[in-house]
Amino acid sequence: MQTVAKKRVGIIRGGAGEHYASSLKKGGDIISHIVENLSEKYKVLDILIDKDYIWHLSGVPVSPGDLAHKVDAVWNTSHPSFSGIIESLSIPHIGAGSFLGASQDILRKHIRQIGVAMPRSILLPVYQKDFDGPREKYSIKKAKTVFEKFGSPWIVKSFTPDANMGVHFAQTFNELVAAIEDGVKHQKSILVEEFIAGKVASVHSVPHFRGEATYVFPPVNVYGELASSEKDQLSSLAKTLHHHIGARHYLKANFILNKRGKFYLLDFDSTPNLKSFSHFSQACESVGAKMHDVVEHILERAL
Repeated sequence: MQTVAKKRVGIIRGGAGEHYASSLKKGGDIISHIVENLSEKYKVLDILIDKDYIWHLSGVPVSPGDLAHKVDAVWNTSHPSFSGIIESLSIPHIGAGSFLGASQDILRKHIRQIGVAMPRSILLPVYQKDFDGPREKYSIKKAKTVFEKFGSPWIVKSFTPDANMGVHFAQTFNELVAAIEDGVKHQKSILVEEFIAGKVASVHSVPHFRGEATYVFPPVNVYGELASSEKDQLSSLAKTLHHHIGARHYLKANFILNKRGKFYLLDFDSTPNLKSFSHFSQACESVGAKMHDVVEHILERAL
């Protein structure tokens, strides 16, 4: 019997900037998931981009142009700009669309067209003495900037996931100053968001799954039970968002429903969390699917 050659899937991770560590983890999770569940069909190749923008294939430096002869498809968990490089080489790829790298203000204005609001927010880049002035005055100065744009309460966190920096809930000006100060100490870009009380839920969507143009998994409640009508409305919003931002392979959208019945988009992600007991795992199980079946569908769509 003839052996069918495995399809070669390169996983891009790393890259310079604040997303480096989170990309390493996301990419590593995808590599592990495919090796553990789909190794009969796919050979996984680790494509690491280091902080100097040097590409490595399975630990060996490589030119991006050489990848066309070494992989059948690429899954990019790093910055969306790397997807552009892969696309220019005509290599099938999975990855973040351009909107994942867009600023909050640009994204907010764009999705307003489909009637979806976002909490107000301010991104504070990493503190730089030459640009931001005296260190001892920085946190107070930035807290005043936030206070002038929107009032309390606020959520203050690292712009990129960071286990070392907690998520702060600030109700007073002094608490806001202290939260920003914590971000400065950790040398992180800081995201300050308007806090909206309500029910939080995540919605996952995948194109052309189970015969649907955009298959939306039932919303997964994170905080607060949603009524059936609210779930239906949320699923409809998620499908509209999926189409509007041009998500090609997968989208996870996190929403909050306030007490007045208005939905806000908190954020979204184009890479599924493939850990056991993740929200994505729960969503798959709720419809009798396995995560690796959905991952295989995503890979086959790309190929």
